[in-house]
Amino acid sequence: MILADTSVWIDFLTGSDTPYRRMLHTFIENEEEICITEIILTEILQGIKDDITYETTKSYLLEFPIIKPKGRETYISAAEIYRKCRKKGKTIRKTIDCIIAAIAQENNLTILHNDNDFEIIKKCSGLKTIEV
Repeated sequence: MILADTSVWIDFLTGSDTPYRRMLHTFIENEEEICITEIILTEILQGIKDDITYETTKSYLLEFPIIKPKGRETYISAAEIYRKCRKKGKTIRKTIDCIIAAIAQENNLTILHNDNDFEIIKKCSGLKTIEV
């Protein structure tokens, strides 16, 4: 299953002409298994100003499976991901990315993203990502 990150959804929902948007569009058209997390849902929705667009987008996103953290183990794993990267001299800018990566790893998901933090995490902890 493919976990589509906020960075890709923003491109998709705004119609940006990026390879990430095109790939997500192709995955959806081909009925690939796409999922999101609760945090990704929050990140996407919080940036929408218009009420009608908010409701339409929320309804659309809720059609995809939402993968939840397994519990405190997820947050401990996220801290360990951050620490592994730090020990290799790399700093992850957003804690949320470590949490998303931990959720992906514990559920054997592959992340489609447009965020350099995930590539750093991949190098430090073996996160599976899609090359675009």
